[in-house]
Amino acid sequence: MIGIIGGTGLGDTLGTVGKGQTHDIDTPFGRPSAPILTTEVGGVPVALLSRHGEGHVLNPSSVPYRANIFALKQLGVTRIIASGAVGSLREEIAPRDLVLPDQAIDRTFRRPGTFFEGLAVHVEMAAPFCPALRAALTSAATTVPVKVHLRGTYVCMEGPQFSSRAESEMHRQWGGDLIGMTVMPEAKLAREAEICYASVALSTDYDCWRAHRTDVDQIHLLEEIIANVQSATQNALALIRAGLPAIASLPASACACQQALKLAIWSDRRHIPREVRDRLAPITAKYLD
Repeated sequence: MIGIIGGTGLGDTLGTVGKGQTHDIDTPFGRPSAPILTTEVGGVPVALLSRHGEGHVLNPSSVPYRANIFALKQLGVTRIIASGAVGSLREEIAPRDLVLPDQAIDRTFRRPGTFFEGLAVHVEMAAPFCPALRAALTSAATTVPVKVHLRGTYVCMEGPQFSSRAESEMHRQWGGDLIGMTVMPEAKLAREAEICYASVALSTDYDCWRAHRTDVDQIHLLEEIIANVQSATQNALALIRAGLPAIASLPASACACQQALKLAIWSDRRHIPREVRDRLAPITAKYLD
């Protein structure tokens, strides 16, 4: 099953309203952002989750990332495609373009970033986005009527406020191509859960390193950004839909993401409490029991 994490109205946009089953799940980390809909898109089993909750009521710092990923794991999700709006840090990434990031810089600091409390686990994150998923989405990129950038570095800031100009310039100097607020710790948690993870980033505007237009007022500028979000969302979901058949046919054995914990658990098994084993069983049972 493929998990798709996106904005409010995800199921509506994918044409799945009224189809499938809704799951109201509880996890050791609380409830996910919203009930999860399991259904099919083009014959491919998917689980749809609205990251910010129904009505977009959760800001990026308030999203229950651990509950979201854990709930998807409990439902049998093995791969996740996440979409989200970003600001562009590069002239060549224009508003409404899509980006398949291959690297990330994590600047978040308020969010719980691991499932593992009571044991020491260190997963590899050299490639934070699954290469196999990215390859499948890259192949599908020719099917959408918009420019798709096939790589980029995503800087994930805490928010919910936007960057200062000094921060924006710093992110550019670091090598960042996109600035957003949601890919971390989502990608790290997916790796800990041995779920492949890739992002389709939606460029909505240029971050404040680039002076905003002076020929329109703030209201019209906001309307323009919202229109960019809507257009990019449609194109992103078209890209995801086009890539689903190839993603569904990927063999699990070909991807290191789905064996991320094999060498990552450093704790002596004899000292891991039973309550910790039980709480994390959907993720760790094959290694601890």
